Amino acid sequence: MTIKIGELAKRTGATVETIRYYEKERLLPEPFRSEGNYRLYNEEHIERLQFILHCRTLDMALDDVRILLEYWESPDKDCGDVNNLLDEHIHAVEIRMEELMHLKHHLTVLRQKCASSAPASSCGILNALVDNSCHE
Repeated sequence: MTIKIGELAKRTGATVETIRYYEKERLLPEPFRSEGNYRLYNEEHIERLQFILHCRTLDMALDDVRILLEYWESPDKDCGDVNNLLDEHIHAVEIRMEELMHLKHHLTVLRQKCASSAPASSCGILNALVDNSCHE
C-alpha cells in the first residue's frame, strides 16, 4: 500500500510542508517516487511520522526526536539514555514553568497599575512600561 503526500498529511494531521521539512531534516526516510515523480509513502512512513508528531506535541527538540528515533529503531538497545533524555526534558519544563510563573507575576503587577479606563497618556500600564516599574 502506498499513498501520496496529501493522504499522509490527512491521516496524520501534519501539513504537507511539515512532512517535507521532516524529510529535509532526515527524520523521515526519503519516499519512493512514482513514474510521475510523486512522493509515495508506506505504512512505515505513517508510523514514523506519528511518532515524530507525538514527540513534537511533548515539545521535544528535533535533535531529541532524532535520538529517540534511533532507540525506537534499535529495540534491543538499552534505553537508559532515553530515560536520561526524558529526565532532562522534564527538568527543562520545570524551569520553564518557573519562568512562566515569574512572567505571570510581572504581568499581574503591571495590570494593577491601571484599574480603569483612562486616556492613554495617563495609563498606568503604559507609564510603567516606559519607566520599567512593572518589575517591582
